[in-house]
Amino acid sequence: MAQLDIEVGRGLRIPGTELLELASRSSGPGGQHVNKSATRVTLRWNVQRSEALDETQRSRLLESLAPRLTRDGELIVNAEASRSRARNLDAARARLAEWVADALEVPRSRRPTRPTLASRTRQREAKRQHSGLKRSRRIRGDPDDSH
Repeated sequence: MAQLDIEVGRGLRIPGTELLELASRSSGPGGQHVNKSATRVTLRWNVQRSEALDETQRSRLLESLAPRLTRDGELIVNAEASRSRARNLDAARARLAEWVADALEVPRSRRPTRPTLASRTRQREAKRQHSGLKRSRRIRGDPDDSH
């Protein structure tokens, strides 16, 4: 079956020729339909051998998607929610695109900030109130209360 390319975003397009689509019998309820129809879709894409990626994208994907990759560097996506093979194929392709897009996203670096004067004042006031509450619970004339 001729596969269409998957548009991931940011100029990245996974060629349909690099995707391997497999169909198998789905699990779960569905009666006789489940027993005779191969509606579960499995998409396999080899990240290590893909020609659509440059080296920085490849290394980022291999690092981010490491738990989902096989030893050969293949990303495997399964979809079996629908009773329709076409809908499951669309779901698997969408999930693959989403995983790749999320893995390629560069997290913004945190710029350290300092607490504001108002927040420091609120913190001191809360501490003063808590201290006063604990002080009021002490027993008068306690030998440990020499502070």
